[in-house]
Amino acid sequence: MAVANSITAIQAGARQVEGTINGLGERAGNWALEEIIMPIKVRQKMLAVTTNINHQEIYRTSQLVSKLCNAPLTANKAIVGSNAFSHYSGIHQDGVLKNRETYEIMTPASIGLRETQLNLTSRSGRAAVRHRMTEMGYQDTNYNLERLYEAFLHLADKKGQIFDYDLEALAFINQQQEPEFFRLAYFSIQSGSNLLATATIKIICGDKEKSNAATGNGSVDAIYQAINKIAKYPIKLISYQLSAKGHGNEALGQVDIVAECFGRRFHSIGLETDIVESSAMAMINVLNNIWRAELVKKQKNHSNTEVVQ
Repeated sequence: MAVANSITAIQAGARQVEGTINGLGERAGNWALEEIIMPIKVRQKMLAVTTNINHQEIYRTSQLVSKLCNAPLTANKAIVGSNAFSHYSGIHQDGVLKNRETYEIMTPASIGLRETQLNLTSRSGRAAVRHRMTEMGYQDTNYNLERLYEAFLHLADKKGQIFDYDLEALAFINQQQEPEFFRLAYFSIQSGSNLLATATIKIICGDKEKSNAATGNGSVDAIYQAINKIAKYPIKLISYQLSAKGHGNEALGQVDIVAECFGRRFHSIGLETDIVESSAMAMINVLNNIWRAELVKKQKNHSNTEVVQ
């Protein structure tokens, strides 16, 4: 309503608008600046006004302000929210692929984003799956779309969002069920105000059982160090987020992590009543994602070698 009022005021002759990035302090009469300047840009001919603002810096500035002010943006925030240029529904995704203007009156690039994001979920259609495979460099003849899509739906119902390495595993490993090469068998943590956090862990790797121990800056860091000693992957933790699911004694700790390995980023979630166990499960899931990605790479290299011979 505030945006509509501001646009109406501009049409009526107002030439000064009081605004702040992300709408901080809106109760003091400030409008969300990005929600004003973008309509002015998109409807410039109708409003007959312009600004000297660099629109390509809107998203980056919004993220910076959000972090500095410790004011997280909601996913459905207009213009700069994480869902502003994301599409989940299969109908929406197909429409955007055919003509972006069907659902987007402005481009992601106009605010400094690289591209529209098509989130692959159980609501996605074949067109979105094929498009993502094409973006990764695969031709239609490299895989069977019908089999891939059937496996995709099965996994999406279990996992929620599907990432690139998931698609490759479904297309080339040809397994609808996720192969769990790494499985957590046991872990123990020793920590305290005057103790160095120490983690002992046992992981089943295929048909072998491996154990190791490590110290770290806190319980989570210690268990991650121990896991890395066993897996021996060059993993770099990019982000770690902890949130509570539920209330009281029944509450679950959800750990969302993003890790980088071999130049690729892997996402994972751990959900347990114990925070350390949630953290460990999230990293174990990352290990399985990396293992599947490496298995796909080996199979592709083997196929290429056979073609050359």
